[in-house]
Amino acid sequence: MTGERLRSEPLLPPHAPGMRIGLFGGTFDPPHEAHLGASLLALRRLKLDRVWWLVTPGNPLKDTSGLAPLMDRIRAARALTHHPRIDVTGLEAVIKTRYTYDTIRWLRARCPGVQFVWIMGADNLRSFHRWQRWRDIARCVPIVVVDRLGPSLYAAASPAGQALGRFRIPEAAVTTLPSRKPPAWTFLHGLKSPLSSTQLRALRRKVTLAKRKGR
Repeated sequence: MTGERLRSEPLLPPHAPGMRIGLFGGTFDPPHEAHLGASLLALRRLKLDRVWWLVTPGNPLKDTSGLAPLMDRIRAARALTHHPRIDVTGLEAVIKTRYTYDTIRWLRARCPGVQFVWIMGADNLRSFHRWQRWRDIARCVPIVVVDRLGPSLYAAASPAGQALGRFRIPEAAVTTLPSRKPPAWTFLHGLKSPLSSTQLRALRRKVTLAKRKGR
């Protein structure tokens, strides 16, 4: 049913050659204000035309048995963003890609001339070296790492942060990032939110258990 619903929608959000589009992938379970804040910050500072939220069926590095249904997460993300330049899509479930590298390669093949930028939180840079073909991801698209409370200091010292250190550009040059030949990346500061989907899921489970016990 989920696949049928997604196939009834346009597979790709609006795009055209020359557009600067940020790709923000995740389970978004649940989506929250820090996700939106990171997107708006990237839109403004990188002078992006749009940001696409790629709501993934599941994260290969995490236990996804407790994830909310994909369509529920897409609806929640759309309700939260409600922004004319942020598009929420579940295209990975339709094109059957499991890993970020495969999704990016698919998008680049079908969107010639679009300047894609991968958006990630500093906490994801810390574990980036565990992603499938992470070096190839860095060679495919420029990356902007959005600062979060706590992780940034450790993220730059992570295996991926060190390996990609020589390709880091100054934050002052961040508007040039979408047009740079990868590998190229930078930190983007200004978002200081402690919100975490992991913590919100844990809270959701506690509330659910409490309700069950109260029956």
